Amino acid sequence: MAFIALGVTGSVAAYKAVEVARGLQKNGHDVTVIMTAAAERFIGSLTFEAITRRDVITDQFAEGLNASVEHVSMASAIDALVVAPATANIIGKFANGIADDFLTSMHLVTRAPILMAPAMNTNMWGHVAVERNLEVLRGRGVRFVEPTEGDLACGWTGPGRLAEPSSIVTAVEESLRPRGSLLGRCVMITAGPTYEDLDPVRFLGNRSTGRMGRALAQAAARRGARVILVAGPISLEMPAGVEVVEVRSASEMHRSVMERKTEADAMILAAAVADYTPTSGPQSQKICKDQQIETIKLTRTLDILADLGAWRAGHSRPVLVGFAAETEEMLVHARAKLKTKNVDLIVANDVSQPDTGFGVDTNAVTLVSRDIETVVPLQTKNEIAEVILDRVEELLRGREANGPQKVLSETAHRNSAS
Repeated sequence: MAFIALGVTGSVAAYKAVEVARGLQKNGHDVTVIMTAAAERFIGSLTFEAITRRDVITDQFAEGLNASVEHVSMASAIDALVVAPATANIIGKFANGIADDFLTSMHLVTRAPILMAPAMNTNMWGHVAVERNLEVLRGRGVRFVEPTEGDLACGWTGPGRLAEPSSIVTAVEESLRPRGSLLGRCVMITAGPTYEDLDPVRFLGNRSTGRMGRALAQAAARRGARVILVAGPISLEMPAGVEVVEVRSASEMHRSVMERKTEADAMILAAAVADYTPTSGPQSQKICKDQQIETIKLTRTLDILADLGAWRAGHSRPVLVGFAAETEEMLVHARAKLKTKNVDLIVANDVSQPDTGFGVDTNAVTLVSRDIETVVPLQTKNEIAEVILDRVEELLRGREANGPQKVLSETAHRNSAS
């Protein structure tokens, strides 16, 4: 099975890391434990050594430990780095590249998946500095097992309690999902808003930040796909290894997608594309207040998802996934979009809720297809991305089961339609 490094940091919840180590061992994994100096003040190393049957690393400069290379060799060997509990201190160090002990040094060297299970006081968990550090790490692909609400050691009640060890073990298993499952595939993803300019200063837009699309691009790239990310105006750092096509307006996004459509095995349209654009186009000069404009005539923009569905009519590739961001009758609208736009899957979410709308790191969605509707509860957008890609892979495997003649006919169709 996998070789897992379990980092234990200075929290009163450190004792729960014993059950995490035990659960991973029970699943057949080889676990080595790295304890920070603060962690040793809460729990001894002998307990972990008894469970893992390995020496616990507590000091980067311990006698017999080659400090210059040991963290490098271990970082290269592990299949996952798990930190449970993860204090605000270790989260801040990871986010800012601080390497002042074995655990933080190994973090900078390893390219294995990283999973952290935070535990801290409620106010610390909600502090803007911690939130910023979490966002930085999520942007780098670090996954988190969110803390739960409950009674805390400090006497408070609220969010910040370490997740149950069983939940952490389950999350580790998910992070160990075989990489390369989309190797040889091309996945096109759209992300962010589009801006329809009124003049050189103003535009019609929406609140989309592109976080969901970015999470999808990052997850698809990790699975080995060649990823084309057609992105509207967003300020996020783009994932490594992804081809980014920057656009501004709905027409530019439509053109970029349609020009590259035959390259894709799957297309996931997560962008919040403007439905309307000024009929006369943008004014060349700023519209002044004294012009007293009372109305602006608008024209419908081209429907990218509908045009792709019409182009693909009668054929099974590429797999088409659309999004339905709704504020009411979410499933009614999602089912209608699935049928009228000829797509394989609609990801529906209620953007009227504070923790599932635009500009947040979490989402809760329902995956709507012709034969099943799957409710996905509140999770991070990185985790939602994995769920969506799992379904895309299922759809791709189902298409291939139709046999080579179907694939050949589809290829001819795609080439002729391009």
